[in-house]
This record gives sequence, C-alpha cells and structure tokens, in this order.
Amino acid sequence: QVQLVEFGGGLVQPGGSLRLSCVASGRISSINTMGWYRQAPGKERELVAYIGRGDRTNYEDSVKGRFTISRDNAKNTVYLQMNSLKPEDTAVYYCYADFYIWTTSKESWGQGTQVTVSS
Repeated sequence: QVQLVEFGGGLVQPGGSLRLSCVASGRISSINTMGWYRQAPGKERELVAYIGRGDRTNYEDSVKGRFTISRDNAKNTVYLQMNSLKPEDTAVYYCYADFYIWTTSKESWGQGTQVTVSS
C-alpha cells in the first residue's frame, strides 16, 4: 500500500506565501513524476505543476513565475512553494505520483489539503 500525505495548507492573505509538502510512503521501487493538482468549488480538477524524475518541470500558465515545484528523491517528497498568492488560487490541492513497485507501474493521490487565499 502506497500513501501520499500532504502538509502545509491553510489560510493566507493575498500576496502571501505557503509551502506545500507531500510525502510518499510504502513499498515504492522508484517514483517517476510527482505533481500537484487543485480543485476549486464548482470547477474541475486541474494540473498546477509537475516534476519528472530528471527534474523537468511544467506549470499551469496562471502560476508560472509565482509557484515553484521541487522534489527530494531521497525522501520521496515533493514540494510546492507558492508565492504572490491570489484569491483565485483558493482550492483543495492534491498531490499525485506515478511510481513503480518492482516492474509494475502505479499511481496514487493524496487526500488533499485546503488552501484559502482571503483577506
């Protein structure tokens, strides 16, 4: 059983910063891509950012220049540094990972962490 657990959500004022963390645990042989998605009320889940095993990154257009994704492979952890937060960033943020257990490819999601940007 592989679990992803997110940390770091909360309430922040516009212009503020938050750092999300996500730790993957369980019988993982290797992790390929890790990423963050978000879902705002009444909207579909959307990709925020992802990072490949070789640290190749990709960002959703609205967060480019404000958010930075990074990973620590030794700790099976992915981070999302969010700066200059806007009210429209308010959403539940979900961690995602695709990985191998021996030669079998799997994927998993975290339970989500709420980020609220409001004055």
